Amino acid sequence: MTVFNYSRQTERLIIRPLVKEDYSSWLDGFNQRQPSQHRHDSGRMDMEECTKQWFDSLVENHQQLAADDTAYVFAVFRKSDGNHIGMVDFSTLARNDFQWGRLGYTIHNQHWQRGYGKEAVDAALKISFSDLEYHRIEAHINTDNPASVRLAESIGMEFECVRKGFIHEFGSWTDNLIYYKNAQ
Repeated sequence: MTVFNYSRQTERLIIRPLVKEDYSSWLDGFNQRQPSQHRHDSGRMDMEECTKQWFDSLVENHQQLAADDTAYVFAVFRKSDGNHIGMVDFSTLARNDFQWGRLGYTIHNQHWQRGYGKEAVDAALKISFSDLEYHRIEAHINTDNPASVRLAESIGMEFECVRKGFIHEFGSWTDNLIYYKNAQ
């Protein structure tokens, strides 16, 4: 299996796939989360099952997803101290004549309001277009998540439409705002 190792650095961040040596930093990032701030924030999580062995399997799974061109998961680390502060991922929706992917992102809530999300997602988008060769990336955003809308708009994504009853979550089919960006 080819190792998925695309990465980017920004002024403050390193965006790259997880490796097995990241376990402590990754676990600390989750363990330091604050209680949930709203329904789109999972807040503190029970990490008891996330042993080193479990994490090693997670890293291998991420590599397999990339090898299968199903998904590409990037960890976000702060350069100054190596702390794991979040994740950015791309899922392949269609290839061939489309080269179309979906963007997901999360920054641990103890790191909010510092511009890390914008910085990380903007750098990861560069990887999606240049290295992963997507032409179009979409963000599917809940209608009641203004912070995610602000992030998408701040990196130049454009609003396209509302997809009605698009995703089953929170016990029902929910509408999503569709933001997109095409390769230039």
